[in-house]
Formats: sequence, structure tokens, C-alpha cells
Amino acid sequence: MKKFFKTYLPYYRDYKVKIVMAIIGMLLASGATAAIAYLVKPLMDRIFVEQDIQMLYILPIFIILAFVGKGLGTFMQSYALSFIGQDIIRKLRNRMLNHMMHLDMDFHFRFHSGELISRISNDILRVQTAISSDLAVVLRELVTVLALLGVVIYQSPTLALYSLIIIPLAVYPVEVISKKIKKLSHKSQELNSDLISTLSEIFANYEMIKSYNAQEYELGNFKERNKSFFTTNIKTVKVQQMLIPILELVAAIAITSVIIIGGREVLITKELTTGEFFSFLTALSLLIDPLRRISTAYSHLQDAVAANERIEQILQYKPMIISGDKILKNVQNLEFENVTLKYGDTVALENISFNAKKGEVIGLVGDSGGGKSSMVNLILRFYDPVEGVVKINGIDAREIDVKSLRDRIAIVTQRIYISNDTIAANIAYGVEPDEEKVIEALKKANLWEFVNSLENGIYTVLSEGGTNLSGGQRQRIAIARALYKSPDILILDEATSALDNKSEAAIIETIYALKKDLIVFMIAHRLTTIERADKILVFENGHIVCQGNKEQLSKDCDTFKKLYHIASNI
Repeated sequence: MKKFFKTYLPYYRDYKVKIVMAIIGMLLASGATAAIAYLVKPLMDRIFVEQDIQMLYILPIFIILAFVGKGLGTFMQSYALSFIGQDIIRKLRNRMLNHMMHLDMDFHFRFHSGELISRISNDILRVQTAISSDLAVVLRELVTVLALLGVVIYQSPTLALYSLIIIPLAVYPVEVISKKIKKLSHKSQELNSDLISTLSEIFANYEMIKSYNAQEYELGNFKERNKSFFTTNIKTVKVQQMLIPILELVAAIAITSVIIIGGREVLITKELTTGEFFSFLTALSLLIDPLRRISTAYSHLQDAVAANERIEQILQYKPMIISGDKILKNVQNLEFENVTLKYGDTVALENISFNAKKGEVIGLVGDSGGGKSSMVNLILRFYDPVEGVVKINGIDAREIDVKSLRDRIAIVTQRIYISNDTIAANIAYGVEPDEEKVIEALKKANLWEFVNSLENGIYTVLSEGGTNLSGGQRQRIAIARALYKSPDILILDEATSALDNKSEAAIIETIYALKKDLIVFMIAHRLTTIERADKILVFENGHIVCQGNKEQLSKDCDTFKKLYHIASNI
């Protein structure tokens, strides 16, 4: 708990005015609550015992003022602390997403997207409840308890001693139950992550689910996880509600003791007046509810502590890819020198060497898992080699500023990202669209004729995932996006696989027309895509087994021949 508050207390420095407002509200609400309990004494003694008619009309005014003060104070502190809590959570969400987006690809492969969404939404929401609502409850009720204790002790120190000595009996069970709640909360949050991950997969692959009539299968998986989530949550509720009978028992013992001992002091020893006794009893009764709310809020805070531990787990991850400080303004050449790459203990590439310079088209071919995509990952510096070096313009890529490196690279993959935005915004992704550059990119991608025929042209809004486009049109949007960036290195990973022969030929012509200003890497399974490449790298089991142009490989490279079933006499 100390670590939890130590984490979030620094955030409160930016909210001095709201904190003052909250303190004033707490003092007002607590003081008014204590005043209500104290006013019971004159109510009983002056009006009902002494039968003071004048006080009958004066006292209600003070009671009304006390209730108004309590309501106003509660509003002030609740609003101020809620504002602080929600604004801190806003900052924390921004911080978490910023942190996640700057972590390595290895981190994102390790965590399911649904789990990360859960951490940034559900877990943070639990923390929000703690630092706004629950914290407000604890602080307000603590001040109220102190104010009511003042009334209790002032009216009768002896009775206060007898009644308050019983209250600590509730501390031990509250602590035990809170620890149990923290453990259950951890499990609940993990199950919630599984639930969101399942939903994420269902909606991301709904087309396949429908085509395989797998709705019942997926629903069954979801039901199973949903039932586990329900079971854990209801167990948490059960444990939380166990506090109520314990606290009620303690309250009953305390009030019963007061009635017996206080009744003797009123009826036999005459040490208390009727008004003092009922004022004491009212203050004690009012004391029970704040103590109950504090214990309940404390158990809720355990839920937030568990959520915060999951948040801290993410924030403790540090990127392994450390940016250099050399700014890359253009790329003239790229070289791999004896490069080896591993994913954990698995060797993805071994002893890879080649060079490429501006104006060249490099084809990458080989069976799936051969190492083509791994090489692309190294160019983009998603990973660093465990041996060897990747050089750009003769400089070790690790010395180059990562942002400036990726600014000079554009990639088109088979998995195309289309956002629910305009065509212009999708093509100029990440920057403000330049209308002329957007149109030029669309022309190069052989898509301008189609876009120009639309009612809103480049400002036509696309559906999420581009569902209002054909597969080929989505791919051409991605190609236009890459060309809009005016890169020095263009990577096409099966980028024309969804296109018809005519469209593919047109785009390939565009690429070759632009190649004098580019280093182009083409990953392709169709020989027609890379047959004009200046150099073709043939991958097999993480090695480059051959490199050369089509004519050379068709004669001398058996792996290349097998890939494209080339006759041995060519």
C-alpha cells in the first residue's frame, strides 16, 4: 500500500488549488457531521427536558445549516478529488501508451494485444477508482471520525473509553480480508485480460469464423473464460461482503455497552444528562458508518494495488533497441557484414553478407521461414544482430538515430492497416495530408482513376480495415502510402500479391521508374515480380545460399531453380 501511494503522490503536486478545495470540503463536511451529533444534547435537554419553546424554533435553523454544510462540503471534496483522480489517470494512460509504443517488437510479440488493452483500460480504471473515489472516502471519513471522536470524548470520556476499546477488534479481520481481496483481484484482472484477448481475436478474424461455421466453437471458448471471470468476481464480492457482519457485530457490542453503562450514569449515578447521553449515542452511531466505509474503501484499495502491480510490470520494461545520435538524411548504400540474428535461442539468420546501393532493386526469395522477414526486421532495426553489423552509408546502424532511420524507410506488407479516416489521411499517415502529393502517390499506385470517380475523391472516408475496398485497392492504398513518404529504402513484402497482372505490371513499372532514387527490396513468391531485379538473394534456413541476377541464378543456383521449377537447360 505504501508503494502504491508513493507512486501516485508526486502527481498531486500539480493540483494545489483542487487539494485546498478538497481539504476545505472535508473539514466542512466533517465539522457539520460532528455538529449534528452535538446538537442532539440541546435538542433533548433544552427542548424536551426543560421545555424551552424559544429553542424549539432556533435549533432547527442550526440543524438545517449543519446539513447544508455537510452536503456542500461533501460536494466540494468529492468533485475536487474526482477531478484530480481522473486527470492523473488521463496522464497515466498517455504515459502507458507512449511507453508501450516505444518498446521493442519483441515486447509486442510476447504480449497479446488484448492483454495490453486490458492493462491500459481495465487496470487503470481500477486505479482511477482508488485515487479518486476510494481515496476521497478514506480521507473524508477519517476526518469525520476524528470530529465525531471529539464529540464522543467531550460528552463522556468514561463512556468513550469503554466503547472505543471494542472498535480495534475489527482491525484484524479487515486486514486478513483485504489481503485475500488483493489476491483475488490479481486473478480477476488476469482473467479479464484473457476475456478481452478472446474478444479481440474473434472480431479480428470474424470472416474466417463465419466461413468455417465456427461460431459455436468460439462462443464455447468465450463462455468458458467468461464463467471463470464471473466465478472469481463473485468470490471477491463474497469476501468483501464478509466485512459487513463483522463490523455490524462490533458496532452492536459497542452500542450495547454504551446503553448499559450510559444508562446507569443517567438513571442511577446522574453523572450524565439525558441530552449528553443521546448526543454521545448519536455521535457513536454516526461513527460506525464512516468506519465501515473506510474499511470497505481499504479493501477496494487492495484491488487497485493489484492493478497497479500489473501496470508497473509494463512500465518496468525497457527498450533493448537503443537509439544512436547520428541523424540520417539520406541513404546511399546498405551493407550486411556477417550478420547473425536470434529470437531467444532460435537462430533466424546466420552469417548474412550482402550490399545494396541506391538505384538497385533487390529481390528476396526463399521458402517461408527462410529468413527474408528477419532481414527486413534488421533493416528497420526492430532487432539488432547478435553478431556482425548492419551498415548504412558505412555507419553502424546502432549509431544512427532510430527515428531518422525509419523516416527514410517505407514498407508495404500483406497485412495492410487501413484506419476509419479519409483516403488522404490514410495515405499521408502520421502527417498532415498534402493534397498534391496524395494525388501523385495515387497515380503512381495506379489508383487515382478509381479515387477520382468517388463523390468525395481523396476525402472519401474508408471503413475500419478498408472493408469498403477490394483487396487489390487496399494494397494499392498501402503502396501509395509508402510512395507518399518519399523514402530512400522501399520494402515490398508480397506487396502486389492481391493485384491482377495488369495492375501489378503497372506498379512494377512505377517502381523501376523511381528506382534511381531508391534502394528497393522486394519479397516475392512469383518470379515475374523480381525477374528484373538487379540482385536476387536466395534464402534457405536462415542463410543466403545464392545471390545474383535471374540469369545467373537460373544457371547456377539449385535452390532458385526448385523455387521456380526452372528447367536445368536454361
